[in-house]
Amino acid sequence: MNRTQWNTQDDQAVVISRALAMDAVQKAGHGHPGTAMSLAPASYTLFQRFLRHDPTDPQWLGRDRFVLSCGHSSLTLYIQLFLSGYGLTLDDIKAFRTHNSLTPGHPEFGHTVGVETTTGPLGAGISIAVGMAMAQRFEKGLFDPQSKTTLFDHNVWVICSDGDLQEGVSGEASSLAGTQSLGNLKMIYDDNRISIEGDTHVAFTEDVSARYRAYGWKVIEVAALSDGNVDREKLELAMLEAEQTHDVPILIRMNSTIAWPAPHAKGTAEAHGSALGADEIAATKTLLGLDPNESFILPDQTLAHAREVIVRGKAAHAEWDERFKAWQEANPEQAGLLKRLRSHELPADWEKVLPEFPAGKDVATRAASGKVINAIATVLPEFWGGSADLAGSNNTTIDGSQSFLPTSSDMKNVDPYGRLIHFGIREHAMGGILNGIALHGLTKPFGGTFLVFSDYMRGAVRLAALMNIPATFVWTHDSIGLGEDGPTHQPVEHVASLRLIPNFSMIRPADANETTIAWREIIRRAKPAGFALSRQNIPVFDRSVFASAEGVAKGAYVLSDCQGTPDVLLIATGSEVQLAVGAQEILKAEGINARVISAPCLEWFAETDDSYKESVLPSIVKARVSVEAGVGQGWRDFVGDAGEIISLQHFGASASAGTLFKEYGFTKEAVVEAARKSIKKARK
Repeated sequence: MNRTQWNTQDDQAVVISRALAMDAVQKAGHGHPGTAMSLAPASYTLFQRFLRHDPTDPQWLGRDRFVLSCGHSSLTLYIQLFLSGYGLTLDDIKAFRTHNSLTPGHPEFGHTVGVETTTGPLGAGISIAVGMAMAQRFEKGLFDPQSKTTLFDHNVWVICSDGDLQEGVSGEASSLAGTQSLGNLKMIYDDNRISIEGDTHVAFTEDVSARYRAYGWKVIEVAALSDGNVDREKLELAMLEAEQTHDVPILIRMNSTIAWPAPHAKGTAEAHGSALGADEIAATKTLLGLDPNESFILPDQTLAHAREVIVRGKAAHAEWDERFKAWQEANPEQAGLLKRLRSHELPADWEKVLPEFPAGKDVATRAASGKVINAIATVLPEFWGGSADLAGSNNTTIDGSQSFLPTSSDMKNVDPYGRLIHFGIREHAMGGILNGIALHGLTKPFGGTFLVFSDYMRGAVRLAALMNIPATFVWTHDSIGLGEDGPTHQPVEHVASLRLIPNFSMIRPADANETTIAWREIIRRAKPAGFALSRQNIPVFDRSVFASAEGVAKGAYVLSDCQGTPDVLLIATGSEVQLAVGAQEILKAEGINARVISAPCLEWFAETDDSYKESVLPSIVKARVSVEAGVGQGWRDFVGDAGEIISLQHFGASASAGTLFKEYGFTKEAVVEAARKSIKKARK
């Protein structure tokens, strides 16, 4: 965007930004004023002079992205959205942190216009920004692989804090960003040496600049002025240098003084997370040249000056539109793909490529998933992903694809637009990066690791669910069935734990064909979801004998029914469904009618109407057995008081899958015994 000469109105807008931050927190009675005050020069400079954006069209395809990783300083973002004209009003600033306001305590994606991602868990924003930067490059390959235009080139700007850089996920993501030479990633590090416990040197004394240089980033240091204020002029020069750097990511290490220029609060831990108090605010306003008795000061001329960014944004947008029209005419195939992706449509009959697995051969669901991934990739160029150094085990490789790596890499099969992402052993960063890719809006990312390591990435999974974005997590080695690797690698509590996350779908398919339908549904639904896939081979059910795997679309379905009203319902997931089928045969020989229900996704089942739920789990049948090789939490809701839960309430051991399933009671005979017991209880 064109930059005008900085003038006194800009200085006044920075002053007003500081005052609004103080007043908003004071009115709310809580919040984080200090960082928003000290960041005012940086955030205003970014929004007014560097960020390519059009406040009248927040979803403009050609815009830069901005991530406020230190989400606790949400006023830093809200005030600039207000001044820039994104629709926030002064009343919204006054309503900071109140119920139903557009200015909640931390920025929330989908809630406030102009907020590109939810932030708050420190470090998460950095990993998300890395994902956005990767997505920009991948999308460039879809629409302009020969780099004939700059239409699809944009920057991802980040403001982060000391706290962000202390969190491990930021290191994971930043290391990968350096390996990927993400020259479109520009991060301003607000180095103010203050956190809740005071001076960050009580726990954080490393040379951050040296660390980032070691990652492969270019580091530009901007010292504070002698009075502790941000050196805005040197910061702007650093941002210009960052803007002109395209081959490596940039870290601008900017020194600041928290709560500057508050006479007593500046540089203190109290200014981090507490209102400054009326007297301190009055004294600070006096220093800023404002009326100490007036709150939420906003001169009309200051707002009018700041809103001129709309004119500049519209002009940049109009110029981009002209070039975009010419590109569409010259590139009809790529333009058609872009139109489809922007409208969130899928190609006609895309499902026809999905594999159907014949009965008679046992197939691990991780292997089936790998075949489905490759089938999807043939028809959806927007589909890409990888794993946390476990591609061969997770079956997450798209055959024939090149590695997503910069041309500067000395690895083999390198393509800056490749479909295979090597996340490295960085599960948490992988989750955040998937979120960033999904938030960027045009492609469908997936990432894999062992289910037991979902613990490392739970924060990212929770954010995906909170934002309701289509990130897909492929977790394999789903139970004690992985065998000899032992209890450190055998997930026991993980499936139940992940089911507790609201708005997240956890899928544990019973065979290869259930895996196919589950993948189809994930692509169709475009919601956050995770797989729990088996390492060991399991039977492929003969669908001429058993019900169609189409039932997966409803989360749970009757796989094998009985004649008449069932005496007992056998509900199972994953590799344990075969045990329920085996038990059904034994019970039938005893004259007991058992219905087998495969329940790969309890969340999808919960979405169905009551009549369908009743058709699968008739309320009249009180005798019920659930079978899942994990903790039993959650299953009581399905089996009721008379039901039996076959579960694993302890850790596993190092032994073969067959040995462990037998040792821990996961056999068809155990299911039969549980069915008999439940029937007895139900008849009392």
